Amino acid sequence: MQQDITIVREHYNANAEREWSRLDEHPFEFILTTHMMDRYIKPGDKILDIGGGPGRYAIYFAKRGCDVTLVDLSEENVRLALKKADEAGVTIQAKIANCLNLDSTSLGAFDHVFLMGPLYHLLDPADQKTAVETALCHLKEGGLFYASFILAFGALIFDLKNGGNIVRDSTNPVTRSLIDEIVNGEDYRGQAFTRVCLSNQRSILPFMEQFSLEKLHLFGQEGILAPNENELLQREQEEIDCWIEIAKKYLDMPELLSYSEHAMYIGKKY
Repeated sequence: MQQDITIVREHYNANAEREWSRLDEHPFEFILTTHMMDRYIKPGDKILDIGGGPGRYAIYFAKRGCDVTLVDLSEENVRLALKKADEAGVTIQAKIANCLNLDSTSLGAFDHVFLMGPLYHLLDPADQKTAVETALCHLKEGGLFYASFILAFGALIFDLKNGGNIVRDSTNPVTRSLIDEIVNGEDYRGQAFTRVCLSNQRSILPFMEQFSLEKLHLFGQEGILAPNENELLQREQEEIDCWIEIAKKYLDMPELLSYSEHAMYIGKKY
């Protein structure tokens, strides 16, 4: 596990700026995710953003009047988050911490807790369980928990629209494993852009049912837009906006989850 943590930390230390710009290049994920989160998060709410990266969501909610604390494994992500918050004219708290060892940070209790990244990179299911349990320790009773997953089928969607590496490398054992595990309804746990867990969409709810949470939503964070994202972004803004509004209407339809590259679970702690 420690080796995987080191690999992931080094990846984000080397790519903090790239991670910040990712949501500019792929805007539908951010637009649709915040659309759903905005239903519940109000000015003055306290938010803990675990694995918050360079702070895109933390800064967005700080601008909306929330009291936000970000923690991340990567020193460069934390540095960039503080820099970007300052440039945006907002204040966030930001700490370097491992999502499996948050107790030592004396964070307190929050109205909302985000775990929108760590579950991508914990390959051991026991560590994923620990990450959620640790996060929930910092969530008030009745508070909301937000967990994100990279979908295994989303890797094929990304490849289909961006260059066909999976097709060109289909005899590679890692690629073969990814393809077969999707068919078999299993998660892929191994090497991709760094060490990753790519979740089969059928595994998410059984995993989350272990915890004292009432499910409110499980939705695809890009909605129906991921497969045609590159082409759609070349169209006139009026048409793009129209498709965004259509995608918002379909977010809660479970049969459309596999259109997305990322999925978010929202649950209420009881």
